[in-house]
Amino acid sequence: MVHMGYGETWAKVILMGEHSVVYGYPAVAAPLLSLKMRAWVTPVEPVRASHTVISDFRHSEDSSQTSLGTLKALNYKGSFSEAGSRFGGLERAVKVATEFAGYPGLAFDVVTDSSFPAGRGMGSSAASAGAVIRAILDACDVKTSEEQIWKLTNEAEVITHGNPSGLDAVTTCSRDLVAFESGDIEKMRVDMPAYLIIADSGIAGSTREAVGNVHKEDEQDHAHVKSIMDELGELARASETDLELGTVLMLGERMNRAQGLLNELNVSHPLVNHLVAAARAAGAVGAKMTGGGLGGCLIVLAPDTQTAQNIKRTLLCEGAREVWIHPLFDKDENEQSVDADEVKNHYDSRSFVAA
Repeated sequence: MVHMGYGETWAKVILMGEHSVVYGYPAVAAPLLSLKMRAWVTPVEPVRASHTVISDFRHSEDSSQTSLGTLKALNYKGSFSEAGSRFGGLERAVKVATEFAGYPGLAFDVVTDSSFPAGRGMGSSAASAGAVIRAILDACDVKTSEEQIWKLTNEAEVITHGNPSGLDAVTTCSRDLVAFESGDIEKMRVDMPAYLIIADSGIAGSTREAVGNVHKEDEQDHAHVKSIMDELGELARASETDLELGTVLMLGERMNRAQGLLNELNVSHPLVNHLVAAARAAGAVGAKMTGGGLGGCLIVLAPDTQTAQNIKRTLLCEGAREVWIHPLFDKDENEQSVDADEVKNHYDSRSFVAA
């Protein structure tokens, strides 16, 4: 018997590899387990399961015409049929989940709740789709692999982003950092003596628009865009080693270089660039945009808790709407930090590409 179900995912940020990942280059993303996306589903009316689990995502003519129930998400409350394209990914999530579970066309009342904002490059669309899919599978008592859930989530992401890499779908349900390249996924255990600061610019970006703009620029000047993508890919791959070895300063330098390249692609935003500069002036080891761009969030690397708190205060004063601090080490261990003099000497001896 189908019953109420619950699903949970969380936010994510891309550390390195925005946009280049779409072209097959590597990327590294970090889950933010403290920033939750939750979903509850209630079947509108119980139905018998079909004898065959549908796994190829094809919709029968009958099921495609069936009402999906109601939705309460963000500032919307009403039927799926009137929710509009904004919630197309969630509508698709319900369809692929019910078909996979063997209940094609079963309607659910869906409620989602998030502790992080949408449209900021934090994986909100993938997290909400993934949470709804998990809730429906829970309601139908269907157990499956994480890999299959990622595939289902990415099916929903096609509606939202057009050509998703799959990185968001994976990272929003992973407890470890994720290294991703051309569909290959590797989990990374990281214990880096540093803090990651995530700041919301308050400006909703658009991954679809940003990816489309880069694609157009690639068609107009392929050699130039390819050179940028090549370097972004190299930076992402090198950052994996930095994370594994705990070399905070080198990771920060790569973040700064990546920001310069992304800004050259015109996917950053003036306010994000301003906040990046403010973070660096406040002691950040590295700072860059994250996600699709054209707004959204920036991420900042700080060598110790005092610097992290100072950066947070600075960013809030300079216009960030909200700021979160995420440790890159096990919080059960004693806090570690990079020596402040080492950071200063490193900056005195190197030059960085400005945003």
